[in-house]
Formats: sequence, structure tokens, C-alpha cells
Amino acid sequence: MTRRIFQVFAITAALATPVVAHHSAAMFDDAKVVEKKGTVKELQWTNPHVWLQVVIDENGKKTEWSLEGGSPNTLSRQGWRASTFKAGDVVTVRFNPMKDGSAAGQFVGAKFEADGKTIGRWQ
Repeated sequence: MTRRIFQVFAITAALATPVVAHHSAAMFDDAKVVEKKGTVKELQWTNPHVWLQVVIDENGKKTEWSLEGGSPNTLSRQGWRASTFKAGDVVTVRFNPMKDGSAAGQFVGAKFEADGKTIGRWQ
């Protein structure tokens, strides 16, 4: 009986893990790519996805934007490091905006104003 309970538990856990492990990207409007210039506040190098916080000044109003990136593991294989974006860096970011219009999106690419270096999909 105990073995049967363990088997049921193991099968249930195995089937549930993929559902819990990842969320949908349906909240992003992947048909649009927005480009904005701002100043990096912080790069949060954490699992399951990194977050780039950028302060964007539009007509004198500063707004903090949260841009979701890939996993640290995937990004590190593409050359990213936790130090890729530093607080104070001036960047132009490209992202898929949120469908609800909130100040967030899915990171597409960035161009560093200091040296013109790009990361992600720029063109």
C-alpha cells in the first residue's frame, strides 16, 4: 500500500512540475517592438528569469520599466554576465510591451550609448 501511494505521488509530482516550472508569455505583445532610451537602475540576475530595471524619462516624467529576460543559464551561454548592465549605464532598450500598457515588457535587445555595443536582437 505504501509503495502504491508513493507511485501515485511520484507520477502526480512529475506531471505537475512542467506546469509550475514556467509561465506563459501571453501578457507580452510580441507583434510590437518598442524602443526607449533610459538609465539602468539594476540588473536582477536571478532564476528563473533575469529582470532589467530601466528608468526612462519621457517629457520630464521618469518611469521605471521592468524588462524580463531569459534565464541566467541561457543568457550566460550567450555571453551575458551579472555585470553586463551596471547601474547608471545609459542604454536604448528594445522590448515587446505588455498588452495592458503597464511599464514592463519582454527584453529583445539593448544598445549601450557609451560605446555603441549591442546585446540581444538589435536589428
